[in-house]
Amino acid sequence: MSAAVFIDGEAGTTGLGILQRLAGLPDVKLVRVDGAMRKDVCARRDAAAAADLVVLCLPDDSAREAAELYESLRPAPRILDASSAHRTAPGWVYGLPELNWQQAEAIAAARLVANPGCYATGAILLLRPLLEAGLITPLHDIAINAVSGYSGGGKSMIAAHQADAGPAFELYGLNLHHKHLPEICEHAGLKRRPIFVPSVGHFRQGMLVSIPLFLDGLAGRPTARDLIELYAAHYAGAKRVSVLRADDTLDPEGLNDTDRLEIFVAVDAAGEQAVLIARLDNLGKGASGAAVQNIALMLGLPEPNDVGGES
Repeated sequence: MSAAVFIDGEAGTTGLGILQRLAGLPDVKLVRVDGAMRKDVCARRDAAAAADLVVLCLPDDSAREAAELYESLRPAPRILDASSAHRTAPGWVYGLPELNWQQAEAIAAARLVANPGCYATGAILLLRPLLEAGLITPLHDIAINAVSGYSGGGKSMIAAHQADAGPAFELYGLNLHHKHLPEICEHAGLKRRPIFVPSVGHFRQGMLVSIPLFLDGLAGRPTARDLIELYAAHYAGAKRVSVLRADDTLDPEGLNDTDRLEIFVAVDAAGEQAVLIARLDNLGKGASGAAVQNIALMLGLPEPNDVGGES
């Protein structure tokens, strides 16, 4: 028996990516609103009422309003929010199945799920195993650097980079209060806000999230091998996550058009310093791919094939 899914905001980048991926799930029936009626509240409400699951691909304020509206329906559909509106909100389950061994079950049972942010996905999957293993404390000094393709930056940033004279590289979020920080702190287990400096390169999609660490500042002073083994054990069985030793260079576009994430460990020859790196497609595991992974869990469907990769 098929499940009905309504994507509220299907015309945006994330919504279009979800539509593409859902085409490969035979047990999903899409409930759609005519393009001319996509902002009509009544049409959207009727579509949500006909759906088993609603996916919100809306700006934060609109997502909050839509969630309140759809929760008032009887029966109410389950909701997956792809915005950042509910990622730390009470009553919402964080939609990162690899967070711990219980999270996929929590997502499957939840009525309300918040899809993670792209930067947050990389940062949390790097940090959480370190805290759980006791290598760092919640008060550890953490710096996070990241670079993303311009497709995740909204209409104005996309337009700027698609212009002939688009910037080659730019830092942003220099008020040091990027909107992904609350979910990074909460779901990685940090109590001290990390310094997070995101950046955008003149390429459409792809992402690297990196965290430098002094190894003598970690409990037990782990080696590169120790860190790789820690991550490999933590993510054993996670189909979307793999752990590797870093070479001299990493291409942020290396996982484009896939829904996977790779963790790399780079250590200097003396074993004193390390850089932990997550590579993902900001439109894949960082957005639409993660959403479809959560949709499958919430609807009890087989895990979908990775776009551009192995199942």
